[in-house]
Amino acid sequence: MKYISRAPRPPLDGLIDDLYYLEGAAPYARLMLPPSPSALLIVNLGDPFRIRGCADAESAAYADGCVITVPTRAVEFSYPPWTRSVGVHFKPWGLAPLVPMPATELCDRPVTIEQVWGRAAVAELRERLASASGPHEQLTLLEAELMGRLNETAGLGLVRHTSSLIAVTSGAVAIGDLTLAAGVSSTYLAQRFKALIGVTPKRLARSYRFTTTLLALDPADQIDWGDVAARAGYFDQAHFGHEFRAFTGLTPTRYLEVRRRFLREHPGHTLDGWPLPAD
Repeated sequence: MKYISRAPRPPLDGLIDDLYYLEGAAPYARLMLPPSPSALLIVNLGDPFRIRGCADAESAAYADGCVITVPTRAVEFSYPPWTRSVGVHFKPWGLAPLVPMPATELCDRPVTIEQVWGRAAVAELRERLASASGPHEQLTLLEAELMGRLNETAGLGLVRHTSSLIAVTSGAVAIGDLTLAAGVSSTYLAQRFKALIGVTPKRLARSYRFTTTLLALDPADQIDWGDVAARAGYFDQAHFGHEFRAFTGLTPTRYLEVRRRFLREHPGHTLDGWPLPAD
């Protein structure tokens, strides 16, 4: 697959990790994305793909693209034989100035871009992207679209600053300390987080801790799960195992088997760092 990524210009760099272009045949027809402390927007330029959200028994088709706020459970993507899209990996708070509804309404409920921005606007955007001369121009067009949609968002500075402190500590921070430092009540902070990110500060911290732990693993090594749990600050291995199943639906051992399968069958693939085979 072809994957092109670049960072956005200010002020979007405070909201977005990267803009990307993706094209090609997916390594598996179905890929499972473990939850991470980030939001996602995809503008689809090819055949429809399908998503099964963590709260859904059945998958749904997405022709124009999708918007996904910070998830609490794994999300499954089903791809056509050839996929083509441009997208955005947002910081946890990054979607808030670009969508008109509270993030809590979208938590674990993937929606189409049309549901967020309207059919006419999205159709016009997709037409411009499809007519662009190449991936780099497409990313420039998408960046301009996002710049034009930025809105003032109440409480964004508070949520951004507090989330950044959670990120710096990889989730290993007492939420009470953050509340005191912010000078607001725990109830108000939780309300702002749910409105702008979709989850509470405590839940975001859990996501950062779990994601940091997973990304630090080397699947080629022998892994002592008890040691992993202790170094990550979990109460014990049983607590870690419970978190693993809650976030991914897999046991740590099964996760390692699936990760090793991806590396074995598609060594060096551009997507081998996070998605997992769901076939």
